[in-house]
Amino acid sequence: MVITHHGGQCFKVTFGDLTLVFDPIAKAKTAKSGSPDETSRGATLPAVRFGADIALVSRDHPDMNGVEEVTYGEKTPFAITGPGEYERQDVTIQGFLSKSKYPTSPQKATKDTVAEYVNTIYSVELEDMTLVHLGTLSDTELSKEARESIDEIDVLFVPIGGDGVLTPAKAHELAVSLEPKIIVPMHWSGIGAPRALDSFLKEAGNGSEKVDKLTLKKKDLVGRDGSIIVVTP
Repeated sequence: MVITHHGGQCFKVTFGDLTLVFDPIAKAKTAKSGSPDETSRGATLPAVRFGADIALVSRDHPDMNGVEEVTYGEKTPFAITGPGEYERQDVTIQGFLSKSKYPTSPQKATKDTVAEYVNTIYSVELEDMTLVHLGTLSDTELSKEARESIDEIDVLFVPIGGDGVLTPAKAHELAVSLEPKIIVPMHWSGIGAPRALDSFLKEAGNGSEKVDKLTLKKKDLVGRDGSIIVVTP
């Protein structure tokens, strides 16, 4: 399995001839209504452009819903955009309902409250490993269903950027509580609060690795216990 990071929350996972993508980045679009939810996006998030067999979308927003951009060449992805149980090409996927506040904006907020949106947490089983992508999660309180179902996590993708998703401190708190073998921070490259990654690594305080791609086999997870690996775009 090879995992590469394409900015924002977008990760491409390849294994054999199959390609899966989490939160592919779309081309920026302006809604006819001028809705800030449609126009607001990370300032430096370029759309992705590669073919995928399976596309998982955690939040219906251009920063995460670019299914069209991974419809490329001979590949048309099986798109999953919400909670449920799915199976495709020997990959088992579960989606769990959760909440997001991304993006925050003055138009969507009042003094006391920020609009909430649907976020989907995905648990993916492939090659005898379990990957969990938390999407644009803003709340450390997961549903009972999610807590009971996503145990023994091999790789956890956790948003750390604040601005409608978990802050670095809350992200670290939740990640540690889920006890994954590997923690991969996201929502820090081209998106999220400035220096969010530095804050997250300082919060963790136990060292980290940086790689331009993460190549994993099941045997590579032996002895791992919350190891933080930063996959650079």
